[in-house]
Amino acid sequence: MRLSKPAATMNWIILFVAGLMEVFWALMLKQSDGFTKPAYTAAFVVGLVISMALLSQALKTLPVGTAYAVWTGIGAAGTAIFGMLWLDEPRDTIKLVSLVLLIAGIIGLRISGE
Repeated sequence: MRLSKPAATMNWIILFVAGLMEVFWALMLKQSDGFTKPAYTAAFVVGLVISMALLSQALKTLPVGTAYAVWTGIGAAGTAIFGMLWLDEPRDTIKLVSLVLLIAGIIGLRISGE
C-alpha cells in the first residue's frame, strides 16, 4: 500500500517524536535512581507509554526494520548527546565520530524509507 506524500510524511514525523520520547524516558530512567524517586519514575512510565504508542502508530505503515532502527537510533544518539552536553558524560573523538555515523545512518534510513 502506497501512502500519499503528506500521509507518509506524517508517519515519519510521528516516528521522530516517538524517538524524542525515547530520549525523554531514558533520561527519566536515569533520574529515577533505580525507581526510588516517584516523580521521575512516573515521568519515565509516561514517556515510555507515549513513545511506544507513537512507534506503534508509525508501524502501521512504515517498514518495521527501518522504523525500529530509526526509533532506536534517535533514542541512542539523542540520549548520548544530552548526556554529554548536560550530564557531564565523557566526550572523546571515537564517541563523537560514532554519533555522526549513527546520525548519518538514521538519515540514510529515512531517505531510503519511502
